[in-house]
Amino acid sequence: MRKLRNQQCRLGAVHESTGLAKCDRNSYRESSCREEGPMPEAGATLAQIAEAAGVSIPTVSRVLNGKPGISAPKREEIERLLEDRGYARRKPRRGTPLIDFVISSLETQWATELLRGAQAEAARAGADLVLNATDGRPAGSPDWIERISARGTDGVVLVVSELEPQARRELSRLQVPVVAIDPIGSDTESFVTVSATDWVGGREATEHLLALGHRRIGFITGPITLECHQDRLDGYTSALGRAGIAADPSLVRQGDSLIAGGQRFGGELLDLTDRPTAIISGSDEQAYGVYLAARERGLRIPEDLSVVGFDDVDLCRWVSPQLTTVRQPLSSMAAEATRLLLKLAAGEEVASPTVRLASKLIVRDSTAAPAS
Repeated sequence: MRKLRNQQCRLGAVHESTGLAKCDRNSYRESSCREEGPMPEAGATLAQIAEAAGVSIPTVSRVLNGKPGISAPKREEIERLLEDRGYARRKPRRGTPLIDFVISSLETQWATELLRGAQAEAARAGADLVLNATDGRPAGSPDWIERISARGTDGVVLVVSELEPQARRELSRLQVPVVAIDPIGSDTESFVTVSATDWVGGREATEHLLALGHRRIGFITGPITLECHQDRLDGYTSALGRAGIAADPSLVRQGDSLIAGGQRFGGELLDLTDRPTAIISGSDEQAYGVYLAARERGLRIPEDLSVVGFDDVDLCRWVSPQLTTVRQPLSSMAAEATRLLLKLAAGEEVASPTVRLASKLIVRDSTAAPAS
């Protein structure tokens, strides 16, 4: 499977001429990307300037970006400190909106779809996109906050990532809006959020298998801290209950959405004495791991085991048999998050702080009636 690891630099280079995406020079991993405009080097940092002036970092940032709300004497003092202490200013962006797109990983086809949607909407709006990969760590290091402040980022699209508490506070003080795609946890009241109808997707996947005659249906979630995976699991449990089947905790595993996780946890389910006749996976790539686990045990799909995934990435049509899955409108979700963020950055209101786009069950060849 083609992976996206360490493609930040190449992605930025491809789109540099169109202004669609640029790489952040130190976006949570080492990179040799060329960054637009100079950054503070040997000179003072924003924090040092703020301390000397007796103000906050956001106040210094407002001076750098020419924003109002600061008295003339204090503005002059900060300007003098910036000059005297050798702060290396970035070049002005001439009004072009700038968005930081923060995503947990670049290694999956799922990430490709999200990036495609965000870039398309950024291009349509004439905005620049800075790509940041957190490698699963919380976003919001002090260096990142300083870079956001220095370059005048208009907003952050946060994809299945969480912010450090200090970063959350600093972004609020900087008046930098955040739109979260598939947020982590429940502490998201200050964000506009975009997701799919995950509960419905989990229910429809389960009902499809029940209609085929399956009664022992396994479920491997993705990272359970994500609200979307909690909702999918709840939809599965609800469908079983409506069919009069008690949920069996031994048939549920908390996975990681990766191939290795599907192979490991799928293997655990298939090694049960009374193994499931069908397994739903929280992602398509994890579902492929279930394929591998089944084949290691001499089981055929779908004759001996039915498998359902989530997302509907290209992998679904590459594997044999082609994978039944719940289609998530990933590209549309990222485009909508980018559009909403640009509205917030322009000071406009959005119709709702929570946006859910419809998922859809796509039936292919990996599901069939259980063997008698």
